Amino acid sequence: MIRRTAILKRIFAVLALSLSPPLHAATLEQLANDPYWIALGHYETGKLGGWRSYVDDDDFFLAEDGDSNPAAELQATLKALYQPAELGDRHPQCVYPARTRWLKAQLQLDDLPSPDCAEYRNWIADVNPHSTVLVFPAAYLNSPSSMFGHTLLRIDQPDIDSHNTALLSYALNFGAFIEGDDNSILYAWRGLMGGYPGLFALVPYREKLSEYNRLENRDLWEYRLNLTAEETARMVEHVWELKQIRFDYFFFDENCSYRLLELLEIARPGIELTEHFPLTAIPTDTVRAVKDAGLIERIDYRPSRERELLARAESLQADEEAWVLRLNQDPARLEDADFLALPAERRALIQDAAFRLVRYHANDEERSSNAQRSFQLLGAINRNPPPPLEVERPPLPEEGHQSRTWQLAGGSRDDRAFAEYGLRMAYHDLNDNLDGFPLGAQIEIFQLKLRQYENNHRQLQRLDLANIRSLTPRNALLQPLSWQVGGGLERVLGEDGDTRLVGHISGGAGATWQLHDDLLGFALGTARLEYNEDFAAVIAPALGFNSGLLWRNPLGNLTLEAAGDYFHNGEVRRRLSLNQQWEMSRNLGLRLSAQREFSQLASPVNEVKLELRWYHY
Repeated sequence: MIRRTAILKRIFAVLALSLSPPLHAATLEQLANDPYWIALGHYETGKLGGWRSYVDDDDFFLAEDGDSNPAAELQATLKALYQPAELGDRHPQCVYPARTRWLKAQLQLDDLPSPDCAEYRNWIADVNPHSTVLVFPAAYLNSPSSMFGHTLLRIDQPDIDSHNTALLSYALNFGAFIEGDDNSILYAWRGLMGGYPGLFALVPYREKLSEYNRLENRDLWEYRLNLTAEETARMVEHVWELKQIRFDYFFFDENCSYRLLELLEIARPGIELTEHFPLTAIPTDTVRAVKDAGLIERIDYRPSRERELLARAESLQADEEAWVLRLNQDPARLEDADFLALPAERRALIQDAAFRLVRYHANDEERSSNAQRSFQLLGAINRNPPPPLEVERPPLPEEGHQSRTWQLAGGSRDDRAFAEYGLRMAYHDLNDNLDGFPLGAQIEIFQLKLRQYENNHRQLQRLDLANIRSLTPRNALLQPLSWQVGGGLERVLGEDGDTRLVGHISGGAGATWQLHDDLLGFALGTARLEYNEDFAAVIAPALGFNSGLLWRNPLGNLTLEAAGDYFHNGEVRRRLSLNQQWEMSRNLGLRLSAQREFSQLASPVNEVKLELRWYHY
């Protein structure tokens, strides 16, 4: 069916050849190279010259070589616009309203047929585009597709502010289209390699709000853009052209954020957003680019259910938190004499916290049980309402450091001086400058470290493909699991005190506790699979531990860690380490690192390093 449609388009284009007006070659070339036509075709400069389109779907193009020849696609489009009006909704004017409008304006095409585009007319009337909001659901470590956050656009109708009708708006989203139930590892791999098609979707905003803010317990940031009604409509009409049109989807560059930047360039011709992202497009960086382009008019914040629950429970005592847990399980205990003996204002806070806890767990429990408990607690809240909930707004995500990091270090390893050069593509570790990031979250992708010792000996020190840690503290109401996973190449102690470059995959799980304000303690059990040529069996498994402290102090972040691996072949490897970062500015940090390594294959080794870290996209 798809191939038949493509053939019909070519036939219609040929039939329309005699009807279209002649176009001078110079005019054709000028229009084909116009930035707006390039944007409409999603073209980029090819690696070996010429053009290529990001669109990976033949149905989008009218010319045979339209994906690599903007001039041929423009000429084919112009011819197609003169096809008979009787085609109705299948007429190219109906299929390509953005191209039609632009070509009519550029060439004063007053003699075009007038097909009845009923489907498009009804669709655009239903969407009723008037203004645009860029929505950023914050990073969510427990979902591979959402670790770096996400961006989408909300298309608002004219009465959004006067009638407070944001939930009736539409969300414009670009994402990977997944058929079947791929596990997280396969999902991450295929996402990295472009194994999924990417599609635009226009869905009710309330559905996306539920998905991100409720189901995944993620904060939402809403950036109202200063696009005019005309600019918003121009963008939405191009979205009609992209319905069911496939793009290759890549997590780090051709992703949700990059595609939305392309739409904003269509909405407001002349702004340059995508050119800032030749290698990767991390959502926070794209939000920063939109802000730097002067597009943001206002910022609104929607806290997640988790943040609202913790804010309500912040003032509760230990015995009151115990009542929250009891009421969460059995709201009938609202009538217990011990509970009724509490002051009314304290009962109001407890009831509200219990209701929020029930709602927090709503997705993990049976709907009927959850609804009944929610109803009972709501009744109690109505009879004894709590004071309005005030949630402190965290720092803006785009005010954090930029995602790529260059590193320059000098140090000493057992009296051998060295220099070290590093690059991390993305995007944050436990010690990095904290503003805009949650304490205890780490996502590092592709980190390379090269070391040069004083005798001019150079070596690859480490290559991390991924290193992810989630240290979320437990409390009386919530018991999240802390975990970590990583893999790549690294140097470890070998025989005779030498260092061996080994490959590894490792992970662990455990718990984190809030020991004091800005002080976390964590303990994880770990597992490791290592390729090491010093071992009799070069691939060896190990069990171990990783524990320590994370302290947010006046200088920056400090970590103190103890880790160990116990291999099945009898090798025991342990490490003590301390890292303190001094946050010199938003995008500049100075880190002092010290560690002592132990191995049965060699004597203990001490290492001290001072590292300058420059965060730069």
